Amino acid sequence: MSDEEHHFDSKGDAGASKTYPQQAGTIRKNGYIVIKGRPCKVVEVSTSKTGKHGHAKCHFVGIDIFTAKKLDDIVPSSHNCDVPHVNRTDYQLIDISEDGFVSLLTENGNTKDDLRLPTDDSLLSQIKEGFEEGKDLVVTVLSAMGEEQICALKDIGPK
Repeated sequence: MSDEEHHFDSKGDAGASKTYPQQAGTIRKNGYIVIKGRPCKVVEVSTSKTGKHGHAKCHFVGIDIFTAKKLDDIVPSSHNCDVPHVNRTDYQLIDISEDGFVSLLTENGNTKDDLRLPTDDSLLSQIKEGFEEGKDLVVTVLSAMGEEQICALKDIGPK
């Protein structure tokens, strides 16, 4: 076999998975879990006893971290569930464009221009008002499973 016969598709990421497996029985309230393909924060966990046949079951109720929709799932406690890698990153707000996108400054000095303003009305108005007043604002961006959204705001003083 020669080297020419091997063809590998190059991927954008370094093979890092969007989720990792964790046994259902070890996932607790306030943790994260993937329910119906969506990253969720666990708000309620209840475990049923083993029946005549089989496993104890875990009933998870989670809230989607991006859409705030309530989702639930029932999994045997010995089985693995997908848990999303959830990251929080702070960026300094540089600009807000007319079409609802924000321009953010990353730690290494580059700009990040692919994020929309949040859909949460109170957070949206805080960001717009603070920006119009000329305050130095730092936004916290939550990212999981290839999605990103602004989830919090900090005022670090006037410019």
